[in-house]
Amino acid sequence: MKGWVGLGKRSLQIVIVLCASCSTLPKTLPEPPRRIQIQQDWQLQPGDQIGEYQIVAGLGDVSIDLAGRKVYAPFDGRVQPNVRDCVLFSSPDVPAYLFRMCGLQKPRFGTVDEGEPIGSGRYLHFATLRKLPEGTWTIVEPSRTILEKLLAP
Repeated sequence: MKGWVGLGKRSLQIVIVLCASCSTLPKTLPEPPRRIQIQQDWQLQPGDQIGEYQIVAGLGDVSIDLAGRKVYAPFDGRVQPNVRDCVLFSSPDVPAYLFRMCGLQKPRFGTVDEGEPIGSGRYLHFATLRKLPEGTWTIVEPSRTILEKLLAP
């Protein structure tokens, strides 16, 4: 406790919350994060830091209050790491699209079947990305049908 002397109640709460969240992060990722080039060039992106705070969503994202419930694969596909606390879901059923999901705890990486859980969390920050002919990606409005498939097995 000697190292904690002088910390206020608020500081101790922050330390406890940070340590509690450490156990939800994978120690090693199953593969390197997939980097994609997004056509829109916004200064702030998910994963960026402002001081000690992390950006978890940006322009084009839809935020959903999951209240700890699960998110499910909308098609057979693959879940890959992206930027910090975000994953990308891809599927041969919709090859021109990627779905970025931020905020999931302990996401399931690798191949998943339609209807299988991908992860759960307090909030889901979701973006739909469409591949352009030159190979970059653009954020587009998400489909209500895709969101419904994500939220129900």
